[in-house]
Amino acid sequence: MTATLAAALLLLSSCTGVTNSDDDGAVEGASAEALVVYNAQHEKLAEEWVEEFTAQTGIEVVLRNGGDSELSNQLVAEGDASRADVFLTENSPAMSLVENAGLFAPVDPATLDLVPEKYRPASGMWTGIAARSAVFVYNPELLDESELPSSILDLQSPSWKGKWGGAPSGADFQAIISAILETQGPEATAEWLTGMKDNATVYRNNIVTMKAVNAGEVAGGIIYHYYWFRDSDSGGENSGNTKLHYFGDQDPGAFVSISGGGVLKSSKNSVKAQQFLAFLAGVSGQTILGEGYSFEYPVGGDVPAKDPLPTLDSLNAPVIDPSKLNGPEVIDLIMQVGLL
Repeated sequence: MTATLAAALLLLSSCTGVTNSDDDGAVEGASAEALVVYNAQHEKLAEEWVEEFTAQTGIEVVLRNGGDSELSNQLVAEGDASRADVFLTENSPAMSLVENAGLFAPVDPATLDLVPEKYRPASGMWTGIAARSAVFVYNPELLDESELPSSILDLQSPSWKGKWGGAPSGADFQAIISAILETQGPEATAEWLTGMKDNATVYRNNIVTMKAVNAGEVAGGIIYHYYWFRDSDSGGENSGNTKLHYFGDQDPGAFVSISGGGVLKSSKNSVKAQQFLAFLAGVSGQTILGEGYSFEYPVGGDVPAKDPLPTLDSLNAPVIDPSKLNGPEVIDLIMQVGLL
């Protein structure tokens, strides 16, 4: 990034509170007082959060955007030398990677109190800021309701060969596999992944999976709920021929993935960083989430989910401490069976 562009970005941030960067340029050029957020959450949502936080506090925020795995591994590589003050993710395995490297500071107890215990790790080293549910999207022209799988584990059966799809290379899908690993163990997870390799069509991401089900390429697929609700809310171009099936019954396929937020132990702006995390978990941040475009679930501040989402409590998800989800082991298992 050129010096002129970096200066322009910083000038823009002084007006809006948001500087976006997909590389280190804006971060390296940020003022010492600016709060640097390594952001793996959806950029639009993060921008909405930052704009309101800056409007309320006057604190400048620089967003360093990237994916869960990319930014978590970068933080581990940077260690105490990182410029990051806060880390936000879509899925909790990336938070666990950073936590296990000893890089997080404890979250302020008052912030933890904003979020129910089941939506944050027992360690208190980070907190949930949003949630999303795994679902089975299906095409009713190809799959009758009576034929739906009762468990995500059913999909490894030869009877499902050629009938479903998923995106094992994505952090979203890997988080769902991590729930299978935590509830079923490594041997059963390897068997399930082998069944996936034999039975499923591999797609690039959740959206492509949903489009394929909508087009009738496969009868069903594993995605996160909000992709379907977003598309349905905007006219249903890529979801209009489909329905959602919730596994429930504490099945690993009913997994609720927790999006996390944490403050880096090495932060030079720790007070501001804790303040930002409290904003995200509190009423203001959760209302932006709950009323906005994302259709993700609020987890703090007693903010309700956006209509027509079913309530989180009604999903009957498996009870899993999100800090126990093992992303590296999941990737190893996926590679062992040849899905990566």
